[in-house]
Amino acid sequence: MGTTYAGGTAITLAKAELDPYVTHVATRRWLTGPGLPSDSGVLTFAALSEDGLRTVADSTGDPDGRLAAELRDQLVIGGLLSPGDMETESVLLDGATGEISTTYFLHDRPDLMDRRPLAPSLATLVRFAAATDELAGLRGQFASYVGRYGPKAAAEASRHLLAIFEEGTDGEVPPFWKMAALIRPLSLAVGRAGESGLALDLPTRLLDQEFGQGKVVRFEEVDFPPTLTHEPTRRFLREVGLPEDAFLFSLDTDVPLQTLAEHYADDEDQARELPPRADHLIRLGHLVEDNSLLIDGVTGAILNWSDPEATLYPLNTDVSTLAFTLWLLHREKAIDEESGHELTTDAYDQLAMTMLQVLSTVDPTGITTRREGRHYWTEVFQDEAGGVL
Repeated sequence: MGTTYAGGTAITLAKAELDPYVTHVATRRWLTGPGLPSDSGVLTFAALSEDGLRTVADSTGDPDGRLAAELRDQLVIGGLLSPGDMETESVLLDGATGEISTTYFLHDRPDLMDRRPLAPSLATLVRFAAATDELAGLRGQFASYVGRYGPKAAAEASRHLLAIFEEGTDGEVPPFWKMAALIRPLSLAVGRAGESGLALDLPTRLLDQEFGQGKVVRFEEVDFPPTLTHEPTRRFLREVGLPEDAFLFSLDTDVPLQTLAEHYADDEDQARELPPRADHLIRLGHLVEDNSLLIDGVTGAILNWSDPEATLYPLNTDVSTLAFTLWLLHREKAIDEESGHELTTDAYDQLAMTMLQVLSTVDPTGITTRREGRHYWTEVFQDEAGGVL
């Protein structure tokens, strides 16, 4: 395998390798001709490159014959990519029709496996993945967005990407791509030039426009404890502020900001379990399920203190990426409401993955933290039973 492809090496198959699995003429032509990209940022076709064509039945073994008949002869050709090493769906090819779908492999319960549509053909799949990659890299069809950021740029990019997907599906865009069009461009809402001294530069009034006038709290110098010495954080809290109540997070507004040590000063049991430098960790407020949201007063890092576990976890790079996370959650809920809750009812897991992809593009904290332990945002995004999204 291996011929030239736009942007790298293609994965192709010889005609003999397609028999007897692939009978669809256009699909045979594509797999022996242009092939599939080996370096997509959305999909991986490593399974096809390493193992060649194999059926779902071959992949599961299915010794008890519990696999649904419609899945048995589907061909495993790759998988959806996720941030970090999270489990994700496999990509399937119907050798008779050329249609593409996805499934989760449930080796212990193959009878519960099902399929979800992804694309009507390999050509469409490759085109959609290329467009999504171009958005991520601000190149090709999205090169004009270089240097632009803000809600207007995000909305324009969303309409642009959705139009590409609608063209290839007669307006019936599969959930995975609809989420890509509606959610992925939200990363363009904030700048990354470093002008604020933080990871992100938020447009003026971004939070006010999203949460409403009077719902964003801006702090004064008298609100800061002496151990909050990180000046970009102090400036952000004074000039930009944070939403007082952002669904999963509520600010402490009754008293000036306290250190973690001060917050638990009257609780001897909790005070004995506090982490080192508790007098340099400033409590902004609380997350649901007994979690405190903290700022490291020296570095500006945002941390999650789990009261039940008495454990400190990284949460966000800094206060700017925290604000973006809260904004992203609020924006997703508005988009889902506008769509008649189509996003959360059709494929919640794909929505959670898309949200985490967006968050990881502006803040890699979650990827690093998931490898080492817990990450609060990852867990709550993926909690379908809790209905966070």
